[in-house]
Amino acid sequence: MKINVANRHLVSSLLFLGCIANAYSQDKALLKVRQQQAEKAASSERAPAKPFVPTADFKKTKLTGDFLSEGVAVADLNKDGRLDIVAGYYWFEAPNWTRHEMAPSRTFDPRKEYSNSFLNLGMDVNQDGWDDVVIIDYPGKPGFWFENPKGKSSGEWTKHILADSVGIANESPNFVDIDGDGRLDILCADKARKQIVWLKSPSKPGQTEWKRFALSKENVPGTEMFSHGIGYGDVNKDGFNDVVIREGWFKGTADKTGGNWAFHPANLGEPCSHMQVLDVNGDGKNDVVSASAHALGVWWHEQVADEQGNINFRTHQMSNTTAQTHATIMVDLNGDGRKDMITGKRFLAHNGHDPGDSDPPILMWFEFTPGKAPYYKEHVIDNDSGVGLNIVAQDMNRDGKTDIVVANKNGVYLFENRME
Repeated sequence: MKINVANRHLVSSLLFLGCIANAYSQDKALLKVRQQQAEKAASSERAPAKPFVPTADFKKTKLTGDFLSEGVAVADLNKDGRLDIVAGYYWFEAPNWTRHEMAPSRTFDPRKEYSNSFLNLGMDVNQDGWDDVVIIDYPGKPGFWFENPKGKSSGEWTKHILADSVGIANESPNFVDIDGDGRLDILCADKARKQIVWLKSPSKPGQTEWKRFALSKENVPGTEMFSHGIGYGDVNKDGFNDVVIREGWFKGTADKTGGNWAFHPANLGEPCSHMQVLDVNGDGKNDVVSASAHALGVWWHEQVADEQGNINFRTHQMSNTTAQTHATIMVDLNGDGRKDMITGKRFLAHNGHDPGDSDPPILMWFEFTPGKAPYYKEHVIDNDSGVGLNIVAQDMNRDGKTDIVVANKNGVYLFENRME
């Protein structure tokens, strides 16, 4: 009996040691794979250093070097006829950019923290004649808006959670007019139901409720808390805008409230930021342009037909100038009547932990040339600003040209357009 017990103890010990050895071996193998992945990322994804000489196309103004927000907005908050700049819980009063606080906040550490403000929008939410501020917080949290105190010098701005709001998933929500009423809505994902939805802004004076409407069915791609890449445009040119994500597109219909937009799988590249729908090469079919949120690359995805005649896409690289291009916006910058795309580096996107994360924060724009290969021209504006999670492009100084405003871990910046 003693021998049997001893044997059992011996066998158990050997099995235990074998498990440890096997686990250790697996950990070593996993560690090796991760090291190889890191080395590959560091060598292939890190943006190459490029010499840069600032052009005279834009006049740069640095409002602050503090990390306040990765969202930015503009609005005439004090009704003096000038557009002010919003960065999170702060606003900068034009024309001297005096800093004010809407609610208690602080400066964040760009190498250790994220802010409490990821995307911003300036609009008169309740239509009382005073511009308010909409803020999308950390991915997965509900959005909210600060109500303008109508010029009162004392007291905080009242904070309202967006009624009928959801945990806003997908890291690139769009501020876009979904229903064509002339007011911007929020296109995003519902974190709980894994559904593509839109939050309709209040449409009548005095209303404050943002209504949630579903576009897709539940449990669809592109709806995780940290999903990357979403856009809005007419992919198949049937007269209805569609929703694009990197895994495919949802076919739009006249019904924007029924949650019945059918999903069509397609390959639209790597995790990205805001996706833009346009005809890049001038062949009459709409393509998709995307920019890598946390790696290296800007691409246009050419619309092609697969063997069954269904819509699919062929990817072409446009740029490897900088990594972490976590925001894009379309606007006519050079006055040629055709929209251009602005993007740039989200400086220290993951607090310096990604390859190229702390490389110079470049701001750049792409001019599209349909019919003339390679169908685009890249222009670098600056290498000490970058972008956050959304970009503003508006005429700030009323000279008829579109200017650029950004906020991120590197500060808050205004670029006044001087192109002739």
